Amino acid sequence: MARSEGFQFKQFYLRHDRCAMKVGTDGVLLGAWTPVPIADGTQVVRILDVGTGCGLIARMLMQRCPEAEVEGIDIDEAAVEQACGNGVRAFQARLQEWKMENGKWTNDKWQNGKLYDLVVSNPPYFRNSLKNPDAGRQLARHTDSLSYEELFLHSRRLLAPNGQLALILPAEAEADVILLAAQHSLYCTRMTRVYGRAGKAAKRILLLFGPEKTNVPETDTLVLESADGGRSPQYSALAKDFYL
Repeated sequence: MARSEGFQFKQFYLRHDRCAMKVGTDGVLLGAWTPVPIADGTQVVRILDVGTGCGLIARMLMQRCPEAEVEGIDIDEAAVEQACGNGVRAFQARLQEWKMENGKWTNDKWQNGKLYDLVVSNPPYFRNSLKNPDAGRQLARHTDSLSYEELFLHSRRLLAPNGQLALILPAEAEADVILLAAQHSLYCTRMTRVYGRAGKAAKRILLLFGPEKTNVPETDTLVLESADGGRSPQYSALAKDFYL
């Protein structure tokens, strides 16, 4: 249930009135679709949400993987404060500067400098569109603040040896980002093309990258709307643990 100041999910309520980007379908898709790491009993699962905003994806992954240590980073101070208020361990930082020095994070974000099992991001992606006059939304929506190349470079640097990167991007970016990721030793293992309605062009693509080379990624499709304009059975099943 949406309100002007926030959004009610089954197990948590998220305020988003101070965030440039509100709770939306893209974030819900990524939070529900992303495979979560499985703890092996000897170490804690660690997850980083890049561009966390109000903490939507982080909270969804916290629900799905309660044993994990989840952190979020964002360049917007107000969004970070709101994410923290929503129960997320969030910090104001650029991914490009989120790094280890001498065995620990530059400002002791992680003790002992542990790497991440999963990095997840609904990143800024409108590279060529007219920029929004609202500065906050512009930072949230444009790759001026985080290019695709930087996203892959620094995610790879922060990932554990078998760690994975999960993204949601515009469908037209598919070929370019898969090639770019491979240049940073991240290979697409799974993709889901997302359609607003059956018969329409794909609008988004969900991508999972890992360190192991694959010739052909596991591929499927997801249609969001049924003929009557409501959520499709496929989308409802994916998000059943979150939407009221």
